[in-house]
Amino acid sequence: MKRREILSSLGIAVGAVPAAKLLASEMQGFPQDMALDQAFMPVPAPQGGKPQVLVRDIDRRTVSAAFDRLIPGDELGPSASEAGCVDFLDAQLAGSFGNGAMLYRSGPQAPGGDELMQKPQFIGTPRERYETGLRALEAHAQRTHRTSFADLKPEQQDAILTGMENGTIELAPEVNTKAFFELMLSNVREGYFADPMYGGNKDMAGWKMIGFPGARYDYRLYADRTGEDLGLEPVSLIPKD
Repeated sequence: MKRREILSSLGIAVGAVPAAKLLASEMQGFPQDMALDQAFMPVPAPQGGKPQVLVRDIDRRTVSAAFDRLIPGDELGPSASEAGCVDFLDAQLAGSFGNGAMLYRSGPQAPGGDELMQKPQFIGTPRERYETGLRALEAHAQRTHRTSFADLKPEQQDAILTGMENGTIELAPEVNTKAFFELMLSNVREGYFADPMYGGNKDMAGWKMIGFPGARYDYRLYADRTGEDLGLEPVSLIPKD
């Protein structure tokens, strides 16, 4: 996957503020603990970078290696791990996302089929899926290559990831391998383009690569300059000293 191709499936949050206001108005009269916005809030990465979920060195190395094959470093920007995507993932797995706060996880669990246009249903949380998936990925590498996934050659790592993506590799019976690949791909993209306060997109490298000026107060001065290179430096949500 070429670096700029990762942008093709990323949506642009146009009209996010009106949608949030609509949600708030619709939630009037509901108990406070049913407010959805709190559960959707991402978790800022802790200062100091101490792992909370990916505490095993082998897990961090496996995630770093996989993420760096999905978004490798090149002349346009740093790799995923260099941009902090592993720290981003760790922080999110430690919060409401990792705990599956917004997921329906009760039965019945129905695999469905293409004719039903049904996505897989997971009883496990994202945190549990990573714990199971990373162990299965490492076991597969040890079984097929007699070494850790992180120590494989890039082309060997690519072959495994490609097999996971197209369904020709099954890591373990308890792992939906293709869905686990899709989860990793989604999370590495999120980490690369999220605000730096969440641990990824270090030095706003992802934003600089695509020319996104960041979390500025407003853009009224530039609203009529569509398509121009405004030459604006990105601004993060992180407070300045």
